[in-house]
Amino acid sequence: MAMEVRPVTLSGRWVRLEPLRIEHAEALWPQAAEPEIWRYMPYGEMNSPAKLHALIEDLLERQARGTDLCFAVFDCATDAAAGMTRYMTIDRPNRSLEIGGTWYGKAYRRTAMNTECKYLLLKHAFEVLGCIRVQLKTDLRNERSQRAIERLGAVREGVLRKHMIMPDGYPRSSVIYSVIDDEWPLVKARLEQMLSA
Repeated sequence: MAMEVRPVTLSGRWVRLEPLRIEHAEALWPQAAEPEIWRYMPYGEMNSPAKLHALIEDLLERQARGTDLCFAVFDCATDAAAGMTRYMTIDRPNRSLEIGGTWYGKAYRRTAMNTECKYLLLKHAFEVLGCIRVQLKTDLRNERSQRAIERLGAVREGVLRKHMIMPDGYPRSSVIYSVIDDEWPLVKARLEQMLSA
């Protein structure tokens, strides 16, 4: 089965993922202006609206090449822009992809937003795109992100040591997690239980 990855809106109770557009930059800027968000990201700090605009342009170029599918994340209750996420490293022949580049403004952290966002992305990946593997990775130093990924039910596979030079010159090591198609029914049930609590 060929993976046909194309822009789509994914909606849940708390969160709506819309195909990322350059016009989202203005709405996302108030959330993106927090330096803490970018500490473990390979883009450097978003210290101006122009830098966020340039990041979105770069992500949309990747999407045009077929390697990424990018989303702006919105709070369903307020319709406010809350952050961004994406499918990346899309590998059609091997029916796999990575969920990454996820960030939220401070007000949206430690809420049901991330759980539902990942649920919607995983469900679409396994049930619509036909993925057999979905990967997530995070900076080894980012313990909060590791806990969030583990809470989803993803399996920790190991650490890629010093595989990425960060904008500040730091040689980042990344923790790799995955969910495979055989595990998806249990992970799905776990996430649905978390979201119904």
